[in-house]
Amino acid sequence: MSKIAETFSKLRRQNEGGLIAYITAGDPNPMYTAKIADVLIKGGADIIELGIPFSDPIADGPVIQAATLRSLKAGTTVKKVFRMSEEIKKENDIPLVVLSYFNLIYRMGIKNFFDSAKAFGIDGVVVPDLPIEEAAEYKKAAEAHEIDTIFLAAPSTSIERLRNIAEHTSGFLYLVSIFGVTGVREKIHGSTIRLIKRARQVTCGRIPLAVGFGISRPEHVKTVIQSGADAAIVGSGFVKIIEANKYRNRMLEALYDYTRQLKTATVKK
Repeated sequence: MSKIAETFSKLRRQNEGGLIAYITAGDPNPMYTAKIADVLIKGGADIIELGIPFSDPIADGPVIQAATLRSLKAGTTVKKVFRMSEEIKKENDIPLVVLSYFNLIYRMGIKNFFDSAKAFGIDGVVVPDLPIEEAAEYKKAAEAHEIDTIFLAAPSTSIERLRNIAEHTSGFLYLVSIFGVTGVREKIHGSTIRLIKRARQVTCGRIPLAVGFGISRPEHVKTVIQSGADAAIVGSGFVKIIEANKYRNRMLEALYDYTRQLKTATVKK
């Protein structure tokens, strides 16, 4: 059983949903990433997702795009993200997931990428621009290194394709809650609830469901968990706090408080 699977099994026993906290690695500076991750974990995050900065993050909205630019300007590279992961894992025993656009993996070499990911403690990888039809070599390498391959499904994904994606994903199935890019939203749309219910019918509990894109408030987290999701993925909310408090002591305190609020909302009644 993978570390991600173990985490979801533990959450089910505790009658809780999971909180997956996304941050852009190297934002605002590589020296801060491990400190930020430590605070998120202390606040209750069950899984940390590190975004590897890329010059053309097509799935991301302006908040994460700005974080990506800050990270790139600070000199963050794929190899530096792996070293940040190692630093996080020295102090914490929770799953680490990286999100990377496929161009970065291809340039590094698929085998080399997974060799490094395994060596530095990565438990799962999300590649938003890699469809399952083109992922055979990628998935084979990931499985050889015992790293989960986390694929995405959207509100427009058909039942047939959803079944196909669910068969190929491991760790969890990443449900994109809205059409468009990442970012803070005011409310959870009906299409998100329908997607969760369709995915639940297809997977029948075989793979955990995690909902991301637009999840930023405790009430959002509560809604998706109560609708049948196993976890909520929050990104832009954390990144906005980092942006507003760059290089200030208040940043870590604010991140902790926000994480606690979100995690409290994952408790099932």
